[in-house]
Amino acid sequence: MSEPVSTTIDGSVATLTLGQPALNVAVKEALRDALAAVAADRSVRAVILTGTGSTFCVGQDLAEHAANLESAPERSLNTVDEHYNPIVRSIVSMPKPVIAAVNGTCVGAGFGFALACDLMVLSNQAKLGTAFTGIGLTCDSGLSWTLQRAVGLSRARRLVMLPMPFPATDAVGWGLAAELVAPDEVLSVATQLAVGLAAGPTAAYAESKALLDHAASCSLDQALDAEGPAQQRLGLTQDHRGAVKSFLAKEKPRFTGH
Repeated sequence: MSEPVSTTIDGSVATLTLGQPALNVAVKEALRDALAAVAADRSVRAVILTGTGSTFCVGQDLAEHAANLESAPERSLNTVDEHYNPIVRSIVSMPKPVIAAVNGTCVGAGFGFALACDLMVLSNQAKLGTAFTGIGLTCDSGLSWTLQRAVGLSRARRLVMLPMPFPATDAVGWGLAAELVAPDEVLSVATQLAVGLAAGPTAAYAESKALLDHAASCSLDQALDAEGPAQQRLGLTQDHRGAVKSFLAKEKPRFTGH
């Protein structure tokens, strides 16, 4: 059996690959720990999350969940707090870009993980969906927050309450993903994108991620109040000063994250 999650670091890009389609405890714990590790690794400047074969992630391992419902029903959904929430928080708060390389079927918590990423490269054969209400549950993995931000409240309600899978072309049309490629090109396109981002102003990416998340639940005045200090912090970085000099000299800037 393959590793629950494998981590490959090539230069400044880390690729985390889910070793199997369903999220059992071993996979969830391994993904939670792998995300924490690459977040803390200063040599990693961009991260890719992908799956294996023709599946990105089908969400919770329902066989394991059924066994938990029989043995300890009162604790069967503790995985939300123990695994899903830390995974999503790690993706969203990571001070570097995270790309979902969605190589195939992506539903339930797997869909939530993909939506939590900053960018999505999507197989043109992928099927996506929420799935939760189909088994009498509601959203987890942050999907109640990320989905409506991505597609609007009305469409999010429909996708959650009528949890039928939808094709990759719809995902692109709704703005969930900008890159739609052949299945065998998903990882290479995501890697190319990650390499470009890793060479970019990662300090500015981190501040931008934080501002966008903050702005989702604040007023315009609060957003303006947050933008000023962020710009002040970035204005003192070597990246900013060097980029301004490079621009004036008509040279390509080199970013170090400092």
